[in-house]
Amino acid sequence: MHFYSPTLFKTNPFLYFLLIHSLFYSSTFHSLFSFVSSLFGLFQLLMDTQFHVLAVDDSIIDRKLIERLLKTSSFQVTAVDSPNKALEYLGLSGNESGKEMVGKKVNMIITDYSMPGMTGYELLKKVKESERFKDIPVVIMSSENIPSRISRCLEDGAEDFFLKPVQLSDVDKLKPHLLRSKARDFCKFQHRMLLTWYSSNSSNTSLYQSCT
Repeated sequence: MHFYSPTLFKTNPFLYFLLIHSLFYSSTFHSLFSFVSSLFGLFQLLMDTQFHVLAVDDSIIDRKLIERLLKTSSFQVTAVDSPNKALEYLGLSGNESGKEMVGKKVNMIITDYSMPGMTGYELLKKVKESERFKDIPVVIMSSENIPSRISRCLEDGAEDFFLKPVQLSDVDKLKPHLLRSKARDFCKFQHRMLLTWYSSNSSNTSLYQSCT
């Protein structure tokens, strides 16, 4: 027996209102409403969080410039002078000091391409091979406009490629990459939370079946 009839609600909108009203105030729908409200609150919190950028450049002049531009755009910045120090900071170097810094939260990496010992491209590859950091946006900077180099970096996971000297207008392009990354993280979290909510409410199975 079906509890509701589309034809009945079309001819009697008041009954439709009573049904929606009763569903909203039922325990199941009220808990779902609270759950969704909490997710929106968490999403707003994530959007208001200050983004942390790890800047990597062996040139002190370029490093200070990108650090100043990022801070002007309200980013939290950690600047290091080599890819090896960046890997240490991320806890990917394999030495003890790196292990002590595993808890450091980074939302984006912006790195120079040409550096002694390891290139920005090699740093990009190591980050993308890491299970913990593979989804972090990486942006490459270079004073050399070499199309094949730019294409290779973008094809292998770089979000963008900036030509030096980096301008404030370039830094403004970082926010969309960060927001997309946050949105992906939030969607994964939302999916896990929704599955948890369904599994913890015994009436959800019958509710889902009746709605479909």
